[in-house]
Amino acid sequence: MKQYLTEVIGTFFLVLTIGLSVTQGILLPPIAIGAALMIMVYAGGHISGGHYNPAVTLAAWIRGALPAGQVIPYWASQLAGGVAAAWLCYQITGHALHVAPGDSVTWKMAMGGEMIFTFALAYVVLNVATAKETQGNSYFGLAIGSTVMVGAFAMGGVSGGAFNPAVGLAPALVEMLLGKAASPVAWIYVVGPLFGAAAAALVFRIQHPGE
Repeated sequence: MKQYLTEVIGTFFLVLTIGLSVTQGILLPPIAIGAALMIMVYAGGHISGGHYNPAVTLAAWIRGALPAGQVIPYWASQLAGGVAAAWLCYQITGHALHVAPGDSVTWKMAMGGEMIFTFALAYVVLNVATAKETQGNSYFGLAIGSTVMVGAFAMGGVSGGAFNPAVGLAPALVEMLLGKAASPVAWIYVVGPLFGAAAAALVFRIQHPGE
């Protein structure tokens, strides 16, 4: 149970930071978003692994770092934290977080961007937080948070820069509950990240055959 509670809390603060930063027009939101993830990874990594992302959970399972029976509870916990955060963001600012591709960006381009940078995120997570060669390091949270920050700067204007099904779907669910129009291609934030994370896990297994 403590793992699932940790995933709820970490995903909650990640999505809340994204929502408040974006809806209020804060300068350079990727810095706040990357820092929020870094903080939560350091806070909960020793309890749950600090996934806060269904795609990372999938990669951890494929890699062999998470039992199959915990995948669905992790996903449910992450989505619950994301929905709670997206709802609170609306209550605080009066604006719903809307995650969507940039103007004139095709869904294929946006999904490709989500896939590529989720691959990078999962690849970094597996190598700095699960590999035997890096066991016990003190930089894992900084590396993971920095990866999301880089991805948000690079791809935010293209795909929306979610790299996380909870970040893409939770705000869309809240928008629908509020009677607002969610992105019609919100599904790309599931398909793209999950494929990217799975690919990263397979690459990890090729690079680390002994694990």
